[in-house]
Amino acid sequence: MPVHQATLTVRTTGQGTREITDSVAREVARSGLKTGVVTVFCQHTSCSLVIMENADPTARHDLEAWLNRLVPENDRHFVHTLEGPDDMPGHIKMALTRTSESVPFADGRLRLGTWQGVFLWEHRRSPHTRHVIVTVMGE
Repeated sequence: MPVHQATLTVRTTGQGTREITDSVAREVARSGLKTGVVTVFCQHTSCSLVIMENADPTARHDLEAWLNRLVPENDRHFVHTLEGPDDMPGHIKMALTRTSESVPFADGRLRLGTWQGVFLWEHRRSPHTRHVIVTVMGE
């Protein structure tokens, strides 16, 4: 089975979601494959990937606000605090979400739903450069 692989570099500006759907779609197109699956994998422990609403940003805002309430900064029970009050919450948020997503494609196009997008979700407050591996498999 043919495989195409590339690494995306995503620069974040701090906490929040960054849509990477177009970048993933470009790699599917570059692969030349028509039908298969693309896997997107994040190589970090304080950000994650999510397939989420891409039309109304308030849906992503509400999800992020809810997760921040679930895993607040400055929890007195955290021991891993050397890198700042957002570090351990970032690790927990990553563990509660996902580091990879798989999306089928057909006719060379992602088969996401009408309102779905692929997002890198930065859980740290400061800007970071993140790497996401895109693996396209199919025929």
